[in-house]
Amino acid sequence: MYRRHGNKLGLVFLAGDLVITTIAWFAAYFARFDLFPASGGVPDFPLILQALPLVLVLAAVAYRLAGLYEIHRLRQMPRELGVVFKAGGLLFVLVITTAFYRRDLYESRLALALFFIFNALGLTLARRALWQLLRYFRGRGLNHGRALIVGCGRTGEMVARTIGENNWTGLEAVGFVDQPGRREPKVLPRLGAVGQIAEVVAEHEIDHVFVALPLTRYGELPSVYRALADVLVEVQLVPDLPGFTGMRPRLLEIDGVPFVNLRQNPHRGWPCLAKRGMDLALGSAAILVLSPLMLGLAVAVKLTSPGPVFYRQKRTGLEGRQFEMLKFRSMRIDAETQTGPVWARRDDDRCTPLGRFMRRWSLDELPQFFNVLAGHMSLVGPRPERAVFVEKFRRQIPGYAQRQRVKAGITGWAQVHGWRGNTSLRHRVECDLYYISNWSLWLDLQILLMTLPFGFRHRNAY
Repeated sequence: MYRRHGNKLGLVFLAGDLVITTIAWFAAYFARFDLFPASGGVPDFPLILQALPLVLVLAAVAYRLAGLYEIHRLRQMPRELGVVFKAGGLLFVLVITTAFYRRDLYESRLALALFFIFNALGLTLARRALWQLLRYFRGRGLNHGRALIVGCGRTGEMVARTIGENNWTGLEAVGFVDQPGRREPKVLPRLGAVGQIAEVVAEHEIDHVFVALPLTRYGELPSVYRALADVLVEVQLVPDLPGFTGMRPRLLEIDGVPFVNLRQNPHRGWPCLAKRGMDLALGSAAILVLSPLMLGLAVAVKLTSPGPVFYRQKRTGLEGRQFEMLKFRSMRIDAETQTGPVWARRDDDRCTPLGRFMRRWSLDELPQFFNVLAGHMSLVGPRPERAVFVEKFRRQIPGYAQRQRVKAGITGWAQVHGWRGNTSLRHRVECDLYYISNWSLWLDLQILLMTLPFGFRHRNAY
């Protein structure tokens, strides 16, 4: 039943996508030659109609290859947006290539570029509307699914809460199965033992089973799989991986052999180039816009206290490499003569009056945009620490070293959630590991937007 619904939804999405592609094809033609009249004349409209069937065939192929119709109840809309642009880009390449080899086709580079933009935006908006419509109907019982959870421990209850909090899946968790003598679940009833899965599935009309045993009980998995062998339901295995480890499972397959990738760096290959491009573009723009303020602060630092304008401090960045982080000097030049390396504290008497103001508004960190342009830092990432603290925290907190898998940042997921200054280091590391495991350009943009109201002025900034 589950897969059958997916196939139907795939056909609905394909039909909608082809309608959007048709509209984008015509819109690009009219926009090109109405808004930007061509000196060589306007191509005949029949050429546009003649090319459309081939474009739709190429679109169906491109969209299928890009994975647009791998419809799944557990697939979130934000994860699909990247696939939409990938599919639109593939179609754009196919159309250009075909137009190059078939001279009888209508072609215009500007019109094709407009077609790519209109098509990508149209597919994105149309699919968002379709997902919202699907969510509406699922909330009223259409395409509704019932789920059973194997294992009523911490992982099982986490699955139950996740299903309950994400009603867009159309799933309803009805209960647990587990061996007698285990602790009774708090959120849903225990409906039977593992050996009774077939009876429970039939009685409660289950069509989806989540296997969520704790790591210490993975030896019971063979008996669970035997109990599921003759049950016609979809089965999902939920790995018992603490979020604090920074691991995010991804499944790979080679010649039918599954491999579970527990940890990989998302900042490799083209994502790394895209992130670097965004750093250069936005970092340069920030320096241009903030240059009058930075110049004024530099003069004020020089006039209000003896010592250099900038404070240079060795910090640990990507893969443990050291770099000099720039800040406006906010403390006396002898601030650590007696104490040695220590964190700043609230109402720190080592701060100058101007420095206290700058630190409260995070203005002392503005020179780090130059670190971004130099490639030592990124706009978004874990905050860099001094080597002496890195070694100390690595011994105290599991997973701390994973922060160095990416470039350090001016702002980050921890900072916009208030974990800055002398606050819980454990929560800060949890936020950093979440960022690394879930990184995307969209998440970077989200953090940058959140930094404007939450990142500069905060009660923990001192």
